[in-house]
Amino acid sequence: MHIYACSLTLHEPLFHATRETGRLYETGRYLHNYALTYAFGFATSPWFHAEQVPHYRDDLEPLNEQVYVTPAEPLTATFQLATFKYGEEVLHVEMQQATRNTPSFGRAKELAPESVFHCFIISTEPRNLPRWIRLGKWHSKALVRWQAVAFKQVSGDYRAACPLNALDLPGGVLRVCDIVSMPPASLVANAHCTGSYYALPDGRGIPIGMRYQVPM
Repeated sequence: MHIYACSLTLHEPLFHATRETGRLYETGRYLHNYALTYAFGFATSPWFHAEQVPHYRDDLEPLNEQVYVTPAEPLTATFQLATFKYGEEVLHVEMQQATRNTPSFGRAKELAPESVFHCFIISTEPRNLPRWIRLGKWHSKALVRWQAVAFKQVSGDYRAACPLNALDLPGGVLRVCDIVSMPPASLVANAHCTGSYYALPDGRGIPIGMRYQVPM
């Protein structure tokens, strides 16, 4: 087993709609492990979906027993607001084009460049990770710095070294945590856990047995 600690530094604004409040679309402070798995190239999805519906289960579950990417927490995170406008095309029932073009607008709360995030990759095989990845709706560029970390497999109570996707955990692991509401599956942060785990040099741990378990 191999564990890699990854630092992600944004070089462009990052946007993904964690919350929508009227015309404001907010990006959350955490990066979901589903998105990171695609960004690192472990999972792929076709450019075109006829139904425009993600197929997380089909894309992610085949990776079990091979590789797992944890969610990423912010080490330093700042935000910026961007206003976007678009033309609203209103058509009559007879499919005749309207005589007016009514502009509409929205505001996006984005993670700003130079924000830094941290996650782990757990792999059964050695990996040579990419130096650059792209994230979010805008395919924003992020610099990856990574290193292999030493660990021991032990059991007991511990504090998780990173955010976790609660759906991917073995049963009975979580004791206390903060819930991070984030579609398509909420995360947990500041988790205190129990059970078998990978003990890291800083005294924290990563649960053993995490698997992509995507809800229907």
